[in-house]
Amino acid sequence: MSNSLSRNISINRAAELKDTIADFLEYKKTVPTGYKEWEKIKNRQEYYKQVFGASDTQWYDWKWQLRNRICEVEQLEKFIKLSPEEKKEIFMAGSKFRWAVVPYYLSLADPDNPADPIRLQSVPSIKECSDDCGVLDPMAEEYTSPAPAITRRYPDRLIINVTNQCASYCRHCQRRRNIGEIDCHTPQKDLEDALKYVANNEEIRDVLLTGGDAMMLSEKTLDWILTELDNIPHVEIKRLGSRVPVTLPYRITDELCEMLSRHLPLYVNTQFNHPMEVTPDAGEACLKLAKCGIALGNQSVLLKGINNEPFLMKVLNQELLKIMVKPYLLFHAKAVQGTMHFRTRVEEGIEIMEQLRGYTSGLAIPTYIVNAPHGYGKTPMFPEYLISMGKNKLLIRTWEKRILEYDNADEDTV
Repeated sequence: MSNSLSRNISINRAAELKDTIADFLEYKKTVPTGYKEWEKIKNRQEYYKQVFGASDTQWYDWKWQLRNRICEVEQLEKFIKLSPEEKKEIFMAGSKFRWAVVPYYLSLADPDNPADPIRLQSVPSIKECSDDCGVLDPMAEEYTSPAPAITRRYPDRLIINVTNQCASYCRHCQRRRNIGEIDCHTPQKDLEDALKYVANNEEIRDVLLTGGDAMMLSEKTLDWILTELDNIPHVEIKRLGSRVPVTLPYRITDELCEMLSRHLPLYVNTQFNHPMEVTPDAGEACLKLAKCGIALGNQSVLLKGINNEPFLMKVLNQELLKIMVKPYLLFHAKAVQGTMHFRTRVEEGIEIMEQLRGYTSGLAIPTYIVNAPHGYGKTPMFPEYLISMGKNKLLIRTWEKRILEYDNADEDTV
């Protein structure tokens, strides 16, 4: 084949590929992200500071943010427009399921938009009260706890639940049954028993600290737990489950990063659910963690009315890669009591995966997961790319839905 002919074929193919992404590029221009909207957010934050009488130093202090969490309707209506009916409904829902949101995270919300994705994740809805389908413990964690503070669903890894505290309490939380009305960390004795269990079971090579939010612990306590795990020979890696890079990025201090850097290999899994959450402050927090050697993964939850659109999820995942966060998992929302209004059908998640594979880089593609009932673990959901399999041939479907025959022979079958 002549060079000119092959070049023409390549040019035509490139034009085809460009056409497949044209609609997404137009959509992307319309999607608000934390970076695009940062000036508006900063203006809102100046208003928040005035209401609280806070200085810049206080605003960037994560402990100040925690002390000033918004958890009453009277506080909330200073920052978000609420009708009398909405105020009544928030009070009713909040009396059943605790809520609280730090000023930083609420400042990302458009105060005039009831369907704002930050607001939907932060502010109680009357729908939480009318849910009679969900259950409090859909993953049966009560029956997968062989020692205090431990959840074990897999052969070589487990969870230690170190606290019930979070910076903000998500309305879709899978462990809302544990939140209660008072923040409390796991008692020292329970942590010691959990660590002893890990030490006595040599098959455990991977330990996830979560809760609640692992980064709500003090540096001293977190350092102690990680040191104890470092001293167990068969523990190969540690992970922290934390949403503070999203909801309270000021928690990622130089002191915290310096301490964490002493415990590598260490992974942080966080939860960005919408591009509006990817702000310059969140980006700075994630880059600080990455620079000290910590790998970051994202575990989004598929939420109706927030991120259940293929193009929006693609924007989110591409934004995350810019701040060194690898899209890791996309969770199908669990059937937790009070959260059923966020649930989608599994088909929606599979359609999102269809629109990611081939249309964006593999780094931007998470694994779509359904948690099996009764605590039987994460189960991946994939679009079907293998159509049939013969002795030496496969029939496959590509990301463009081309049906092709693939030679599957090896030297023993030729």
